[in-house]
Amino acid sequence: MMTLTSERVLSIQSHVVFGYVGGKAAVFPLQLLGYDVDVVNTVNYSNHAGYGRSGGTKTTAAELDSIFQAMELNELLLPTRLLTGYIPGAEALSAVAKLASKLRRSRPSMTYLLDPVMGDAGRLYVAPDVVPVYKDMLPLATIITPNWFEVELLTDVTLKDIPSLHRALDILHKQYRVPNVVISSIPLNGWLAAALPSSILPPSATASTHLLCISSSLPSSALQSSHLYASDTTRSIVHAQCVPLIPGYFSGVGDLFSALLLAHFHQDQTPENVAASPLSEAVSQALTKTHAVLLVTQAQAEALPEEERLPTDDELDKEYPLRKTRRMRGRELALVKGQDVIRGRGHAHVREMMLWDGFWDTR
Repeated sequence: MMTLTSERVLSIQSHVVFGYVGGKAAVFPLQLLGYDVDVVNTVNYSNHAGYGRSGGTKTTAAELDSIFQAMELNELLLPTRLLTGYIPGAEALSAVAKLASKLRRSRPSMTYLLDPVMGDAGRLYVAPDVVPVYKDMLPLATIITPNWFEVELLTDVTLKDIPSLHRALDILHKQYRVPNVVISSIPLNGWLAAALPSSILPPSATASTHLLCISSSLPSSALQSSHLYASDTTRSIVHAQCVPLIPGYFSGVGDLFSALLLAHFHQDQTPENVAASPLSEAVSQALTKTHAVLLVTQAQAEALPEEERLPTDDELDKEYPLRKTRRMRGRELALVKGQDVIRGRGHAHVREMMLWDGFWDTR
């Protein structure tokens, strides 16, 4: 048997030839941070959907099963960490779920970050039958990184106030047994801003100027309890941080964030900051680096010729498709230019996730 000498990630998500979304946004950062990465592509496209036109194919469930079976026969399924992202259909997702379950049984200590990529801003961009499969997969995960809309899909709770946010997190932690939940890029709606402690909410922050990131993790003592999910008294530790909004359209941001979060998460390490948790510490690193890469990307885009910086105009974009293509092309994540940022060089200030003291008492 092969002996593991370092951490190895199995990444199962989309692939594009041009640009940085899915695996193209995740694999390079993981490698920069010292991880060997095995890559399975759930789709093979020319470019992401934001360009308006693309070519390529989806990987079928049978093709995924064939890959997984051959890897197992050759003793090549050796991940210490699993990362899953965009998987557009229920059959293919079920094949991935079957593999994740098998890996979880054989490697109980494996860290599994499940990014339930289903949609955004009230719009699904996968088949609806994917949703129940994701719900069945949640108990396998160590960390999940849904956006606002995906939390609503997974919990059947409309997030409209603090009590509904409490209900959603309780469902994810107690019903689905997810130890660590991260919700990033949350619009800073009025009710949410009103509930935030002053230590987290910047002066004059609004939904148009800032986004909110929330992390919720069960304490290590609770994770070791066999009665955890029968107890209504068990509460997660919640951290949050506001991030200045960078105007413009970017793709692959969630994929980059999830990869950085997985890379920096170490459940068994005790943070130096007594108010931090292993999850909040990892989110702080991922949030800081993702924001810094976006700033590099924004600067790169602003330096492009004017014809590649034209504003969105649906009518003109439809009449002249290359107008949109050039705009999208100029806003691809600047991962290569930002590789020192990813390695942690050149930025001293870490955007720390702050303890939301009294979160569960807020009404």
